[in-house]
Amino acid sequence: MATVIAIETSCDETAAAVVKKRHILSSVVSSQIAAHQAYGGVVPEVASRLHVEMINAVVAEAIAQSGLGWDQIDGIGVTAAPGLVGALLVGLSAAKTLAMLQRKPLIGIHHLEGHIYASYLVDRQLRPPFLCLLVSGGHTSLIRVENCGQYLTLGQTRDDAVGEAFDKVARLLGLGYPGGPAIDRAARAGDPGAFDFPEGNISLPAGGFHPYDSSFSGLKTAALRLVERLRAQEGDLPVADLAASFQASVARSLTKRALRCAQDHQLSTLVVGGGVAANSALRSHLTAAAQAQGVTVIFPPLSLCTDNAAMIACAAAEHLERGHQSSLSLGAQSRFGLEQVMALYDSSTF
Repeated sequence: MATVIAIETSCDETAAAVVKKRHILSSVVSSQIAAHQAYGGVVPEVASRLHVEMINAVVAEAIAQSGLGWDQIDGIGVTAAPGLVGALLVGLSAAKTLAMLQRKPLIGIHHLEGHIYASYLVDRQLRPPFLCLLVSGGHTSLIRVENCGQYLTLGQTRDDAVGEAFDKVARLLGLGYPGGPAIDRAARAGDPGAFDFPEGNISLPAGGFHPYDSSFSGLKTAALRLVERLRAQEGDLPVADLAASFQASVARSLTKRALRCAQDHQLSTLVVGGGVAANSALRSHLTAAAQAQGVTVIFPPLSLCTDNAAMIACAAAEHLERGHQSSLSLGAQSRFGLEQVMALYDSSTF
C-alpha cells in the first residue's frame, strides 16, 4: 500500500500521521479540550485559531516520528468534509501547500470514512462487506461498507447524536465537558439498574418501531425530568447511579439496533467507530451480545476512537492506490453525505 501523511482538523484536534500498509508510523494529536472547557463545548472561531497555531509543528513532528523523508511519502491526505468549515480550511490549506511544494497528489477524505478506516488499522486483514456502527458527537449511524468509497447508510439518529446526548446529560449532572468520558468515569461507582431510561424507539406509521434508527432527544428529556424530581425530593443527586443508568440505556439501545441490522443484512462483522466507541459500557455490552449471536465486533483502541489523522491516512492510502486524487481546488464542506465520497476526487482519476 501507499505511504501517506494525512492532516485532520475537522473539529478540535490538530492531528497529523503517517501510515504505510495499514501500519501507523507516526500519529501526533494536539488536543484543544482545555481551551473549550470553559465554554462547555467547541467554539468554532477558537478551534480555527488554535489549528493555525499548531498545524506546522504537528506536521513536522509527524514526519520526524515516522523516520521518513518526503521522497518516501506518496501522497497528502486531508479531511475535507464534514466538519467546522474554518477548522477544515486550515487543514486543507496546509495539505494543498505540501502537495504543491513536495509535488505529491492530494487526497481529500470524508471524516466518517476515516472513522471506518480506524478498524483497518486494528485488523489489517479486514475486508468488506461489513457493518459499521459510527457513534460520535455529531453522528449516530449504521453504515453498510461495500468497498472503498462505497457506503450505504441503513440507520441513523432522528435528532441528537449520541455523543451530543452524553454532553448534554453530563452538563445536567454537573460533570463538565467533554461529557462522554465524564459520564463513563462517574458511572464506575454507580448502579446501571438504579433508574430506567427510555431507549428512544422510532414509531412507524403502520405500527411497530423502526429497527435501525435512533432518537436521543427523549432520553435527554427523561434525564432532565428525573433530575428535577430528584432534586426536589432529595436535594443531592445520586450522580454515579444516574450516569451508570444513562449510559447503560444508551449501550442497550445501540447494541439492539446494530445487531438487528447485522443479522438482517447477513453481515458477520461489525466495526465500531467514533468517540463514543470509547465508552466502556458500550464496549462490554455490545461485545458480549455480539459473541452470543456469532457476530465479530472490532473496537479501535481508545486513541483511534477520537479524532486522529492515522485513520485519515489509512483511508487516503487506499484511495490513492485505486488512483483517486483530489483537485487543488477541493473545498471544505460542513455537511457532506458519506454516499457522496467519490465527489471528492477528480473524475478523470477513476
